[in-house]
Amino acid sequence: KPVQRRIVYAMSELGLNASAKFKKSARTVGDVLGKYHPHGDSACYEAMVLMAQPFSYRYPLVDGQGNWGAPDDPKSFAAMRYTESRLSKYAELLLSELGQGTADWVPNFDGTMQEPKMLPARLPNILLNGTT
Repeated sequence: KPVQRRIVYAMSELGLNASAKFKKSARTVGDVLGKYHPHGDSACYEAMVLMAQPFSYRYPLVDGQGNWGAPDDPKSFAAMRYTESRLSKYAELLLSELGQGTADWVPNFDGTMQEPKMLPARLPNILLNGTT
């Protein structure tokens, strides 16, 4: 989905790879909203939460620190100001071929930046985690 692609791409632009220090999730959500996805912050954060929950994704794309919910109550996650995140190693696979000219780039919502139209991974996310 576009919001998931934009979250993963924005986190990579922030340098939040799998070996980086965790950063407040609110920072990531702010970047996604400001640069690529001008929709509600709660919808963006909920998409990020799903990508961090090991019981929602077979291979989580976000490595989270803090309260990201529980299997018996997945909506019990903490507010974005209390959680921290970085990309998982699986997300890095989705980004590994981005700089090789294999993806089309499109203008963002206000035409001031470019974003990838898709993530050209060796192992597509749909094979890793399926669809909803």
